[in-house]
Amino acid sequence: MVTPEQITPPMSGDRAREIAASFDLRALPPDFLANPFPVYAALREHDPVRRMPDGSLFLTRHADLMAVYRDAALFSSDKHVEFAPKYNVPPFGSDTAPAPLYEHHTTSLVFNDPPLHTRVRKLIMGALTRRAIADMEPGLVALVDSLLDRIEDQGGGDLIEDFAAAIPVEIIGNLLGVPHAERAPLRDWSLAILGALEPVPTPAQHAAGNRSVTEMLAYLRGLVAERRRHPGDPERDVLTRLIQGEASGEKLSEVELLQNCIFLLNAGHETTTNLIGNGLVLMHEHPAAREDLLSDLCAHAGQIETLEAILSRAVDECLRFESSNQLGNRRALQAAQVGGVDLSAGALVTLCIGAANRDPAVFPDPDRLDLRREPNRHLAFGFGIHQCAGLSLARLEGRIAIGRFLRRFPRFELSAPPERGGRARFRGFLGAPFRIG
Repeated sequence: MVTPEQITPPMSGDRAREIAASFDLRALPPDFLANPFPVYAALREHDPVRRMPDGSLFLTRHADLMAVYRDAALFSSDKHVEFAPKYNVPPFGSDTAPAPLYEHHTTSLVFNDPPLHTRVRKLIMGALTRRAIADMEPGLVALVDSLLDRIEDQGGGDLIEDFAAAIPVEIIGNLLGVPHAERAPLRDWSLAILGALEPVPTPAQHAAGNRSVTEMLAYLRGLVAERRRHPGDPERDVLTRLIQGEASGEKLSEVELLQNCIFLLNAGHETTTNLIGNGLVLMHEHPAAREDLLSDLCAHAGQIETLEAILSRAVDECLRFESSNQLGNRRALQAAQVGGVDLSAGALVTLCIGAANRDPAVFPDPDRLDLRREPNRHLAFGFGIHQCAGLSLARLEGRIAIGRFLRRFPRFELSAPPERGGRARFRGFLGAPFRIG
């Protein structure tokens, strides 16, 4: 059954123009988070390069996002200018001691330009090679099957807490070599740090985010010290690789090392949890699409490469339809033009990935979940030099998790309405109770 939040109701032209003309990312209407897609559609049609009250620009067309992604020299990912007034606010931060959130986000891979971005990405990618990811698959299958065994014994559970969130925490914990007994705080730290990335974080989000950065840094200092004494395999252990640096002898500073460990947790945890959780909720809400997928899997049972292709298409469509990360940001370093609109030097630009992924100029019938969709040029992983470094790993986690869950519990049902995460930037669920049927 398709729930009301998945339905995009017809909207009159006048109403769509009114919505587009009044849109402000810093003052979202109460019903926006449940279903932002009618608003995105109105913006794409009537104000695709929307100048918001604070002077920033909000882009919703696929072509405009691609133009920004492709020009990393003009559109900077560095957040020092943008994040100083956001995070260094009383009682957090000062000119001499920046807020923990500010220091973290302005040092992490995703919010930096070359050369720091290049150095960190190269080190991380060295431990996420195709072979390294393939070697993770047996352990991932064993983890997923153990979670499914527990769910079967219970007769159901929660799609997020009992399944979707448990998988990436274990994967990132393995990559960083975090002892199993010490992984309990990782999810809460990540949720708090990323929660403070909302367009207008509350004082409570500020406090929780700063506290989580501080607590995780304290933990990581001990973990790094231990790894320096007992290095792991740099071909598999990301932390060892980050500590040892490149063969050329170039190494990360201690601050760069610690902050990018936090980044790895956040990047690998939240979005992959959302991918798996969103995908399974979509299977419940779109039973015809679920039946098509199950039919395809049954028809090609035993054909490993074909099954992988079927599930890869399904995962990519879930990413397109309900992008885990809905928003990105850039700053124009020089005067420029996007979508026929002039930008001044220093202009802040918000890239609406969720809107671009339903652009009818690129995706036929974009509001329909089509698990057989090809081609699928979605932007859920970004594009260009900042394309997600862990996209292959995330796809593997999504394919194994969703595929094995559906084959084990093809008739699962939600037993209560799922609880949205309540955030504009990251789209996912906090909980989704279910029974296995």
